Amino acid sequence: MRHIDLPGFPHELVYLRPLIRADAPFWYAYLTKPHVLEHTSWHLASMDELQLKFDAMESSDPGAEMRFAIILHDSGALVGTVGFHSVSPLNRTAEIAYDLAPDVWGRGIAAAACNAMVEWGFLHLGAVRIQAAALDTNTRSVRVLEKCGFQCEGLLRNFRMVRGHPRDFWIYSRLNPHSAVAET
Repeated sequence: MRHIDLPGFPHELVYLRPLIRADAPFWYAYLTKPHVLEHTSWHLASMDELQLKFDAMESSDPGAEMRFAIILHDSGALVGTVGFHSVSPLNRTAEIAYDLAPDVWGRGIAAAACNAMVEWGFLHLGAVRIQAAALDTNTRSVRVLEKCGFQCEGLLRNFRMVRGHPRDFWIYSRLNPHSAVAET
């Protein structure tokens, strides 16, 4: 995985580091909780399926997925991830994704991690647009995106399959304020 520096990641409870395969059991443990799963598109039948994510992240392709671990300062425990699950160097765009263990919900961690990742994407990837798709029932994620300055562009009907059923997603974006495209 490519290492990135997210200077000034502003949160007193957590820090970011590259996600590693040893994190898989902890990541899997909270991703499979019913109250986490219900508002996401995750569908993991086993931890082996999560290993495919690590294969993708370890690619040297410039468009490879990148994801970082959100770690508690006091215990070193993994409590979330943040990153880009799709990157288009050609179009200079990326789609952000994040998840958190329910034990740390409501503490501003997702918004801080999302903001740090977006700023890094603008500065270091040269992204002109970073987008996010939130399941239409995921009000927590919508709040995070709005706190981070993303604008809702509309509802994508039957956008992605979620556990075998087509579901609607809100599409949000944030444009790089320093790009010529954002100014037009």
